Amino acid sequence: MSIADLRPGPGPMPCALRSPVRTGERAAPRLLPVVLWPVVDAAALTAVAFAMGVPGLPGALYVAVVLVVLAVDGGQRLRICLRVGDQVPRLAGAAAVPAALLVPWTESGWLAPAGAGALVLARGAGGAGMRAAHRRGLLVEPVLIVGAGPVGTRLARALREHPEFGLRPAFLADGPAGDGTPVLGRPQRLGELVVRHRATRVILCAGDTDADLVSIVRDCRPLPAEVYLVPSLPELGVAVPQRFLDEVWGVPLVPLRRFAHTGAAVRAKRAFDVVVAGALLVLLAPVLLVLAAAVRLGGGGAALFRQRRVTGAGRSATVVKLRTVPVGSEQGWSVCATDTTPLSRWLRGTHFDELPQLGNVLRGEMSVVGPRPERPCYAERFAREIPRYHDRHRVRGGMTGWAQVHGLHGDTSIPERAEFDNRYIENWTPWLDVVVVARTVGIVLTTAMGGGQR
Repeated sequence: MSIADLRPGPGPMPCALRSPVRTGERAAPRLLPVVLWPVVDAAALTAVAFAMGVPGLPGALYVAVVLVVLAVDGGQRLRICLRVGDQVPRLAGAAAVPAALLVPWTESGWLAPAGAGALVLARGAGGAGMRAAHRRGLLVEPVLIVGAGPVGTRLARALREHPEFGLRPAFLADGPAGDGTPVLGRPQRLGELVVRHRATRVILCAGDTDADLVSIVRDCRPLPAEVYLVPSLPELGVAVPQRFLDEVWGVPLVPLRRFAHTGAAVRAKRAFDVVVAGALLVLLAPVLLVLAAAVRLGGGGAALFRQRRVTGAGRSATVVKLRTVPVGSEQGWSVCATDTTPLSRWLRGTHFDELPQLGNVLRGEMSVVGPRPERPCYAERFAREIPRYHDRHRVRGGMTGWAQVHGLHGDTSIPERAEFDNRYIENWTPWLDVVVVARTVGIVLTTAMGGGQR
């Protein structure tokens, strides 16, 4: 069942499942966290460009570029703590670079400081207006606190005593809360309850619950809510830029990454796959034909070897490789040295035997970068024996991966591979794929010049 399947219907909800927002309060529109700062920033920058006489097209371009810079840097996210001081360096930097490009049109170097000042003033005014609305019971957001222990109780009390945060707390816990805050259900129902109560924020207090929060959050991603983690030692500072942190009355909150689990990320990754796989296939087609002919003439059977592999959750594909062992010798986990030739050992060592999988990538069955796909029998076995092994199937299998560029291939630790694969999925960015491809090319070239042994 997906998150979309859990959306509430038009009928009334049972009393026990009503939203934590109280009678008389007005909930914030779902789009408010998305549109508030872009609208405020655009209005402030447009006013500055007009006041300084920047022509229409350059002025519009300036506003658009600043908004894009802030969006890419995470500066448009509506934080819980609306303190402007933490945002000043980010706002100044976003206003400065585009302004430098418009000096020929402005005949003045004051656009950057004026733009930065306007952003700070607009954010300050917007934050003050939000806090005033929250104190009057307007634009209130439901927040689910996972864990009703000491940290969760402290957060719930702070949110009740300080309505300027605009959050109405409710717990997800295995038992009742001692402070009277409503408990809406168990942590295992996180995805369902976020949708049912239209919660916009979730705070994970790992030390306040025995639930496996990693598995729970992964199972219901992407959640239609911001998810935060309370550090296990909140009294100590964390090496995370202040602009990315959030805070509730002295308790730091670390937001979890969302982009890697969105539809935009899926489309960006697919575009990367098509471009890279298409370019490599055109560039390496002569090499692939020569290698296929060499394999065929070497007497090992057909040049191509096909095998069914698990390439994602509920997905499998016929993966194609250059044959490196005789027919009937490819059924085991490892390859016996007596079944290989110098050419096949070189192909396996350089990973050139994987080149035909570029076709799998172009067909959308695999990615260039991702967890290496395994045969169904091994995937099922590892999923039973290794914690969170199945989590690596959240994305398409890849020709190369974060585990492989760290030397985890062949007869190496499967738990370590799963750990590296899941870390890659959680921290994915387009740049990370570029890094993995570059490191793979370096490893392949080094191995090829060294004779292809591994």
